[in-house]
Amino acid sequence: MKCVILANGDYGDVDSCKWLLNEADIILCADGGANYAYAMGIIPAYIVGDMDSILPRVMDYYKEQGVKFQRYPQRKDFTDTQLILALAEELNADEIIFLGSLGKRLDHTLSNLYCGAELALKGKKVWHYTANYSAYLVSNEINISGEIGDIVSVLVLTEQAQGVYEEGFEYPLENVILEKWNPYAISNVLAENEGIIKVREGLLLVIHYHG
Repeated sequence: MKCVILANGDYGDVDSCKWLLNEADIILCADGGANYAYAMGIIPAYIVGDMDSILPRVMDYYKEQGVKFQRYPQRKDFTDTQLILALAEELNADEIIFLGSLGKRLDHTLSNLYCGAELALKGKKVWHYTANYSAYLVSNEINISGEIGDIVSVLVLTEQAQGVYEEGFEYPLENVILEKWNPYAISNVLAENEGIIKVREGLLLVIHYHG
């Protein structure tokens, strides 16, 4: 099941993400992400969070529409992203796509990226989409489709990633070990219309700048 989560970050051109919303099996909103759903005329299945960012008129509208709310206190041990990921897992989502999860604050951006690590290591497909780039959490293999010359960077989210391959790039890698504190696999370039990235052990953050 494909689950799209709307967060309260930077969307840029909202029209660029509508194709993902059209393909979603279920749409969830993390707190203020509901404001963007409202602006796009979308009815989510759930709105999750402490409700400190959602506009009152948006909350009232979605209550009238029968949207389910999961409300938590502001003083809590988990972020809204962690809470909504738990719900997505409970709903048996095997692909989770975030919109508006990156950009406004660096701490929130990093937190949102790391929050999906556990699910990615369980084999779920977790990624973040923006108008300019997509960021994928990869624990096994990913195919990157794009234009020749697209920039693709690879970072390590675990301490180490073993057995890393990059095929179809100007700078291929074959069975290398990448370490988190030595990020030398950034700014690679697609040499073909499709590149393949594999990792035997560990978790990668693969960022594709699709322009």
